Order: sequence, then C-alpha cells, then structure tokens
Amino acid sequence: MELPSEEFALSQTLSRVEDVEFEVERFVAHDDDHVMPFVWVSDGDGDRIRTELEADESVENIELVSELDGEWLFRMEWVDHIETLIHILVKEEGSILAAFGDESGWQIRVLFADRDGLSRTYDYCRDAGLTVDIRSIYQLDDGREGRFGLTDEQQDTLVAAYERGYFDVPRKITLTDLGEELGISHQALSERLRRGEKSVLKNTVIVGAED
Repeated sequence: MELPSEEFALSQTLSRVEDVEFEVERFVAHDDDHVMPFVWVSDGDGDRIRTELEADESVENIELVSELDGEWLFRMEWVDHIETLIHILVKEEGSILAAFGDESGWQIRVLFADRDGLSRTYDYCRDAGLTVDIRSIYQLDDGREGRFGLTDEQQDTLVAAYERGYFDVPRKITLTDLGEELGISHQALSERLRRGEKSVLKNTVIVGAED
C-alpha cells in the first residue's frame, strides 16, 4: 500500500531535506500512542538528518544505533501521524514486512491474517479521512510465487536456471542449452527470465517500485 508523506510520520523531515530516504528495519508497537521503529536513513549529511529528526514533531527519543557507508540506523519513537500504523499493528495484529519512504510518499508491504483485515484497514483510513492506495494483493495460498508476483512458468524457469548453474560465475549452462532442456526457444527463455527477475526484485529489493 502507498501513503502520502504528509499524512505519515517524518513528514517534516522529508519536506526539509532533499533526497533523503527512509527504510524501516523493524516496527515495534507498544500501545495505541506510539510505535518504535528502527530506521535506516540514506543521505549525505548525517548531522543535518539528526538535527531535522530532533525538530520533527512526529518523532521522540532518537538514538543513533549504527553508521555504515553513508547510511545511519536510528532507533526512535513515532508519536504523530501514525494512525494507520497503529490500526494495522494493534487493531488488526498485522505485520509490516517492509516500509520505504521519501518525499514522494511511503510504500508499505503488510501481512494480514486474512483479507478482511485489509478491508477493515482500508475502511478505517477512508472513514478517518486518510489516504491509502492499495497497489497489489498477494494470497499466501498462492505460495511463494504469489508472494513475489511470479507466474508458475516464471517460478519454474528461475528455479531450473538456478539449479543448472545459469546464475553461477562462470555459468555452468548457456541460455541456449537451458532453453533446449526446457523445450522453449532462446528468445522466449530470455524474456521469461527477465520478467521473472524483475518481479522478484520489485517485490523484495525494491519496495513499492512502479512497473
């Protein structure tokens, strides 16, 4: 799901610092008033980020946990603009699998116990005057393929390519030989692999990426 930055925590920091990006490592919800995330911050000036975070009214108790190669991991408390998060974590007992935010908004991947939890969350946001955009829905009954947005053919092809060493360095099998084993043309295999790789990247590494 996607949420506008102005209706979410850290909106002040996002509006004041150009090109800053936030990626949440883990959420902990203690009660109905605040959540305590671990947040990776990517920006060229860590001192300025710390200053802006301390001035952000949606944030309290900021602690720098780690600094690595131009990224900073902060532990903090979010105390404002978190109604949607509280509903998901506390009311629905859902899990935030991934969350990424920049000036364009927040992209969040959520695991609900059932589809009704998603419907109730959508209705809650609508009734509270909050904006939420549901970008895609995957059923766990579909297995890992559904979770990563893969078709059955893409899943089978990626597994076969991995098992036969296509992704090894150096490669143990060529695209042509792999296509012959699978009974499809070189061109069809290449396109299927690319589409499968794009789906896996989009649904794992790149949170909320557009097609």
